[in-house]
Parts: sequence; C-alpha cells; structure tokens
Amino acid sequence: MFVVGLTGGIGSGKSAAATIFAKLGVTVVNADNVAREIVEPGSEALKAIAQHFGQTILLDDGSLDRAALRKKIFSDAESSHTAKQWLENLTHPLIRQRIMEHLNKNKSKSEADYRILESPLLMETNQHKLVDRLLLIDIPQSLQIERTMARDHNTQEQVDAIIAAQMSREDKQLLANDKIENIGTLAELEKKVLAIHAQYQQLASKQNLINH
Repeated sequence: MFVVGLTGGIGSGKSAAATIFAKLGVTVVNADNVAREIVEPGSEALKAIAQHFGQTILLDDGSLDRAALRKKIFSDAESSHTAKQWLENLTHPLIRQRIMEHLNKNKSKSEADYRILESPLLMETNQHKLVDRLLLIDIPQSLQIERTMARDHNTQEQVDAIIAAQMSREDKQLLANDKIENIGTLAELEKKVLAIHAQYQQLASKQNLINH
C-alpha cells in the first residue's frame, strides 16, 4: 500500500488537513492515537510502566495518568534522561509495530488507493521510514504562534518553547517531498488537499501496477 506521511509543526493545521483527507476516503493512521492505544488499561506496556515507575502513575480507573508520569520523569534532572530513554525503548517499538498493523490492513472497496500516517514527530523519529512520501503542512512561525495561542490559550513563551523543541521549519522543508502552505481559510486548504489527493491517487495506482 502506498503511504503518505503527513506532518507539520504545532498550529500548522495538520489535523485539519488529515480530516479533509479522511473525508476523501483516505485511511488516516494517527501516531498519537496509536501511542494511546498501546498503554490502554490492561495492556502489557502499561503494566510494565506501572511496575517501573510505581502505581501512582495510574488513575483510579486503571488508565495512565500522563501528568503524573511526566512529573515522575522530569522531577529529577539527573535521572530524567535515563527514565525517558527507558520509556522510549519500551513504547517506540510497540508504536511502530501497531502503526504497521494499521497501515497494512486489507483495503476496502470504498477506500482511497493510498493511506496516510499522521505524526507530529514523523521526521524526528524513524517513522518516516514507513512512508513513501512526506507531506508538510507549512506556515510561517509568526502564524504558528498566533494560532496556537488562540487555540490553546498558551502564552507566547510556552508556544516558543514548544516550537524550539520541534525540528526547525527549514529542516522540515528540506526533507519534505510535498508542501501545502496553509496561510488562508479552511476552504483554501480543502482545495489544496483535493489537488494533492489526485496526485497521490495517481502515484498509488502506478505503484500498484508495478507491484502486480
């Protein structure tokens, strides 16, 4: 199956673009949702995390208390890197495996000829190796800050810190095969997604012919 990786910095409109693709019949696999799936109550991963960090990282209903886990990891500056490393070593292979399961499911008749992996860390992690093409939803940093502050009610300092922790816009632009500049309205974004959707359908059809 032909797979397009969809990414973009905070406030870029990546999720809005993913919603439009889904309406066009494209199966969208969201990496953040997969990360939540693997630590659902009763999962082996959650049991291992609770054993390692203690039962206080669990809520009363048995689900993961993300805030408590973050506090545990970052409370001690010296051990935070080791704790973060342990958690990533446990979860990243499981996330990758589950993403592959979703991407490789049998295609239904109503589905588009390609699938999308939506991930904010697509380029920063080895998730980019799971895709055939990289699509970046791109906006200027000033607009990123403006939109994120309005959406999440964050201060500019908070948004600046989030942006600084992500891969730079310039590096993402260099790595991307395709870019959609999302500086206008939702209707304008829809037009751009529709145009690139047609391109991806053609690319996927060509690949399917080669593979068969």
